[in-house]
Amino acid sequence: MADNRELTTFVGDALGRGATREQIHEALTRAGWSAADVAAALRGYADVEFPIPVPRPRPSLSARDAFQYLVLFGTLYICAFNLGQLLYQLIDVAFPDPAWVEQRAQAIPDLIRWSIAALIVSTPIFVFTARANARALERSPAMRHSPIRRFLTYLTLAVAAGILIGDSITALYRLLSGDLTVPFILKAVTLAGISGAIFYHYLADLRRDEVEAQS
Repeated sequence: MADNRELTTFVGDALGRGATREQIHEALTRAGWSAADVAAALRGYADVEFPIPVPRPRPSLSARDAFQYLVLFGTLYICAFNLGQLLYQLIDVAFPDPAWVEQRAQAIPDLIRWSIAALIVSTPIFVFTARANARALERSPAMRHSPIRRFLTYLTLAVAAGILIGDSITALYRLLSGDLTVPFILKAVTLAGISGAIFYHYLADLRRDEVEAQS
């Protein structure tokens, strides 16, 4: 990332001297600055009539933001994992494997109870935190560029993409090996459905951020 403090200062000085945003953008891109850095620096100043450039509120990392987003994404991971585990165990109950040992069969009810308990506790916390975060973003759109929010969002996208890729590779391998079974197909669909829904939701959220930033 380029030294955005230098870039932001230059943009503020140029706006104060009467240069248009288009002129500033062209000059900086011709000088070698990336279009993304230039656009971000220009977004740092409000497009309002005033004798000097008016800065927009800038995102900052506070302990409160970190706590809120860690709870939000932490409960998301707990919900996703335990939902997948619950569905996996229900698939195993519906399609029991004759090769199971007695201990494996006895462990399924415990895993089901654990997953249900985890979902009962984590789901309301996730929903409450997500709604509180959505209201906060409506009141202060600058929070959309919070460093911790963007880091955890991209981390979640990376994890979800990795799971989708791994799931696809495993399914293709089993298909080529002629080893596809109904339980495996159902579990592969379950994993792809959960990770795919998370990936789509947060990718759409990032795209909304980009649209709002450009407006």
